[in-house]
Amino acid sequence: MRATTIHAPFDMRVEDVPEPVVQLPTDAVVRVLRACICGSDLWAYRGEAKRQPGQRIGHEFLGIVEETGSEVSGVRRGDLVVAPFMWSDGVCDYCAEGLTTSCEHGGFWGSVGYDGGQGEAVRVPFADGTLVRLPAEAASDEHLLSGLLTLSDVLGTGHHAALGAGARPGATVVVVGDGAVGLCAVLAAKRLGAERIIALGRHTARTDIARRFGATDVVAERGDAAVAAVRELTRGQGAHSVIEAVGTEQSMRTAVDITRDGGAIGFVGVPHGSGTGLDLGVMFNRNIALRGGVAPVRTYIPELLPDVLDGTIDPSPVFDLTIGVEHVPQGYKAMDERTALKVQIAF
Repeated sequence: MRATTIHAPFDMRVEDVPEPVVQLPTDAVVRVLRACICGSDLWAYRGEAKRQPGQRIGHEFLGIVEETGSEVSGVRRGDLVVAPFMWSDGVCDYCAEGLTTSCEHGGFWGSVGYDGGQGEAVRVPFADGTLVRLPAEAASDEHLLSGLLTLSDVLGTGHHAALGAGARPGATVVVVGDGAVGLCAVLAAKRLGAERIIALGRHTARTDIARRFGATDVVAERGDAAVAAVRELTRGQGAHSVIEAVGTEQSMRTAVDITRDGGAIGFVGVPHGSGTGLDLGVMFNRNIALRGGVAPVRTYIPELLPDVLDGTIDPSPVFDLTIGVEHVPQGYKAMDERTALKVQIAF
């Protein structure tokens, strides 16, 4: 089969690899229908996150179950399923608490020795704890498939950020970051009832989506100018709920500076390039809470799925480019150069 591999910075290849097979009785093999490229994949692409030459990549996919191990009972051959960006056993203490990303037997797609999501098929460990069944008829609905694909990562991650920030009915929420996760955080904050949502972003195509998702205001400035603009919009106080969806030291500093005393920051941007960290004294003195981290999207899928299916929310606009698997290297280039927001791979 064909699958995406990474060999060196900026050296993505689509190569022939062995077809996956069931190795353990808890495994399933999923034939991929849709996958996508994540902003976090770009850190490996740029050489900022180490990978072994030839390592598989990709962690967002949905598809059709092709084979199951003898102990798998939750899904069967022919089921349409979505996979969260980590596999989990569904039964350990962490999974029972909803923190599936800390599963004692969990792992990331594309880890050494495991399949990546940007390929034609994937062996899924702990299929019962990992995969979520989708309505069979969705397989023939191109638009709906795109929306359902966001359940594998960005929609659940945006939801995690909104929860961490304390988004709620009547709240003012500020979102730092106009990537796919930041835009999904806007959608999630709106879904949770936020009354005012201020999106920080400079790219019109992206801020247009933010407004479509529920943003009431857009701030194009950065750094100190962005802080001043947000404070002007919030009577000088800042916002109770701030979402940080970038992961740089500058973006986190901006998030702290625009948070109202007593407020909370929900952070889901994968940290990179930070050398000095946060001034905890500032956060202590201003009673600012910091919540977030790796989103346990497997826990959130059952809650978010009905709203995607019935059209209450439509996250599909985060995909602005769809390609075939042979063009995945070009998809990485497009996202790296910011000519594409988020690339979908159709099989």
